[in-house]
Parts: sequence; C-alpha cells; structure tokens
Amino acid sequence: MRLDVITIFPEYLAPLELSLLGKARTEGLVDLQVHNLRDFTSDRHKTVDDTPYGGGAGMVMKPEPWGSALDQVLEDSPFLTSSAGENEKPLLIIPSPAGRVFNQAMAYELSTEQHIVFAPARYEGIDERVYEWAEDSFRVMPVSLGDYVLYGGEVAVMAMIEAICRLIPGAMGNPESLSEESHTGGLLEYPVYTKPAVWRDRAVPGVLLSGNHGAIARWRRDEQIKRTFERRFDMLSDYPEEHWDKKDRALLNQLRAQRNRLKKDKAQRDGS
Repeated sequence: MRLDVITIFPEYLAPLELSLLGKARTEGLVDLQVHNLRDFTSDRHKTVDDTPYGGGAGMVMKPEPWGSALDQVLEDSPFLTSSAGENEKPLLIIPSPAGRVFNQAMAYELSTEQHIVFAPARYEGIDERVYEWAEDSFRVMPVSLGDYVLYGGEVAVMAMIEAICRLIPGAMGNPESLSEESHTGGLLEYPVYTKPAVWRDRAVPGVLLSGNHGAIARWRRDEQIKRTFERRFDMLSDYPEEHWDKKDRALLNQLRAQRNRLKKDKAQRDGS
C-alpha cells in the first residue's frame, strides 16, 4: 500500500516510524511518504495561507501549493496509468468535521486500497476549489474522526493510518488479535488479565483459570455484551439479529430488566 501525506508539519508524523507500523514500513508492507506543503510554494516566505474572500476570522490555505503537491503525488504514484478507470484513481482523504465518520468498518474498507493520499488542513481549511479540481484525478473523500474540532488534521491522519495499516496482512504481530478486538465483531472487547492471579487483593475471574475453554468463551461473550450494553448501547441496535444466540438474548433481557428497575427506582426517589 502507498500512503502520501501532505502537511505543513511533517515532523508531526514522526511517531508513524515507531512500533509495528514502523516495522511494516521497514518490511515494505507500507510505503509512507510525507511531503512538506511549503516545498511547493513559489515565494521566498513559503506562504501557504491568505485572508478569506468575503471577510471573516482566520486564514485559508492557498490553492496553488496544494495543486502542485497533488500534481507531484500523481506523478509519483506507482499505480496510476493513463488508462486508469474511476475506481483506480488514488483516494484523496480530507480530514473534515463535515465528512463521513471514521470507524472500524471504514478502516477495513480502506485497508484494501492501493494508494491513499491524506490532505490534513490547518487554519480555516483549504480553498474549496482544490477539492473540485482534485475530483478529476482523485476519488475525493472527506472523513471525520468524530464530532469535535482539532487544531489541524494531522492527528486524524495518524489515527486513520494506524487503524488502516494494522489490518494489512503481515502488519500485526499476532493476526488473531484482529478477530477479537473491540468493534471488529460489532461489540466491544471483553476484559483481559495477566499474571499474577491476585494483584492488590483483586483476583482474576476464576473461570479464566479453569482450563474450560467452553466456559471461558461463554464468559468472554457475556462480558462483551455487558460492556457494550453499559458503555455503547447504541452499537447494539446495529448488531445483526441472527448473531444473537439463546444465551445472548437471555443476558440482554436480564440487562434490560436491571436497567428498567434502576430507572424506576430513580424515578421513585426523585418523586419523593
């Protein structure tokens, strides 16, 4: 996979050289190229922003440095050919609060791409004409990390790159970890423990020490359901109905009954 990031703060991306992602780069699984947007300016001050037309607060990133940078990325793309179809164009991801919200399903979707280009903006954003122009040569995709605003898009880009690259075959130390982690199967991950069996008077759940793999699997499944119910109840509505077994449904009914009792008790206390 080829990844290009265009930014005015290339040093911000230095942590991507560490840990398993750094190893994936060393082993050639990921080709990550970081470009300094200021290298594509034409004035001696390397100016990348200017005042907005129509007035208003803040500055807007100028279109020509972005156009020149994206031209260079296209020229260097190892996958683009003159006869490339629409789906073969590089994917240009623009971190934006107005974009589609990034999640694990999107990470899986993006992990199959050949070439992704990230354009993290600063200030009040990039001149809108850059997005319009880019649609001729890229598949343009605004993406949001969530309903909040950051100083710039570099943090969002780093999060997306980590989430995407760890799904590339060979990029994880233990591939089985991918099948058991939060969000992959539609539920949050179960609690995990390691040695010692007792720590500061807190013991590891006995079932994990039993050697009964069937009981351990049931306990972990129950804990996934409980944790998701308590922390991310919204996820349950999207979970496929056919994936619930009889014991799952019994636990869900029990959790709902407990929640209803708590609500009822609270309403009575508030009323008194």
